[in-house]
Amino acid sequence: MIRVGMVGLGKMGLSHLAIVNAHSGVKVAAACDTTSYLTDILRDHTGLKCFSDFDRMLAEEALDAVVISTPSSLHAAMVKKALQRGLHVFCEKPFVLDVNDGEHLVNLAEGRELVTQVGYHYRFVGAFQEAARVVASGALGRVHHVRAEAYGPVVLRPKGSTWRSAKKEGGGALYDYACHAIDLINFVVGAPESVGGVVLNRVFSRDVEDEVYCSMYYADGATGQLCVNWSDDSYRKMSTKISIWGENGRVCADRQECQIYLRESHSSLSEIPHGWTVLYTTDLTDEVWFYLRGEEYSAQIDYFVKSIESHRVNGKNSFRSALQTDRIVAMIIAGDGKSGSAEPQQPRVQERSFWKRILG
Repeated sequence: MIRVGMVGLGKMGLSHLAIVNAHSGVKVAAACDTTSYLTDILRDHTGLKCFSDFDRMLAEEALDAVVISTPSSLHAAMVKKALQRGLHVFCEKPFVLDVNDGEHLVNLAEGRELVTQVGYHYRFVGAFQEAARVVASGALGRVHHVRAEAYGPVVLRPKGSTWRSAKKEGGGALYDYACHAIDLINFVVGAPESVGGVVLNRVFSRDVEDEVYCSMYYADGATGQLCVNWSDDSYRKMSTKISIWGENGRVCADRQECQIYLRESHSSLSEIPHGWTVLYTTDLTDEVWFYLRGEEYSAQIDYFVKSIESHRVNGKNSFRSALQTDRIVAMIIAGDGKSGSAEPQQPRVQERSFWKRILG
């Protein structure tokens, strides 16, 4: 039985607590949060041992792993302490806000052969997994373009911001929304080599961007686009989509379905005819033992648990793969050149770094 400590009891933390607690291979040994009314309720009504201090929980509890769901700015320090104690770590996304911190933590985890995972749950959505399978099969031929989009209603007025819209705490739409879309690009197509044409625009926020747009470039000449807006209340909740164009067709996937178009059928996908094929997430998703918010949330926790049981240290969504996403985020920030300003500004499009160097 794997003994797990839950760290952070906000929206995601409580969701993870319910899912982990229902897993047959896990015992939730303790929880930690600085909000006393949450820990008091849990202690009084469930008997769960709760702490307000992370260091104390680590010192007093015999744990095998921790699930960290705190604000993004706290990830690096907490992950480091857990790894130093030899604990396996599941950390909510984004992994870290500083690539240098991420590199140190990846080396620390790999040096100790610990299981690591970051909560990019879209990799466990059936439609996105099918899109990745189609691309990997080669049925599309040479991929020449990819576009990832994420829209939703997070920041809809100038006031009433949370830690997510604070630059030093959450990192804004770039770290909260765009990182999901970037990770999907990495998962389905592979990581781009460089970025350009960066637009980080503030609609309502004063400390972070609400819109993220940029172009992406691959070594083989393929291109990509990233389009993100968390101030769009035409969407009821976050909506994420990825589209991939190849010489022999196109794949488009979102939470609900995977649309496949092949100009000609391909031997590696003999079950998919030429023309249009639409596959629905309900047909592509395996059942889970516990449903909350979506099968993918339980599936990722089950994957983490099974990784610990089998000592699988190079699985999906490891710290190393999450660091790849953080590196692209860092390139986007570097390409903007104005992200430190405290006032909303008109968007400014940056030249691709190659032309910037050539033209001065």
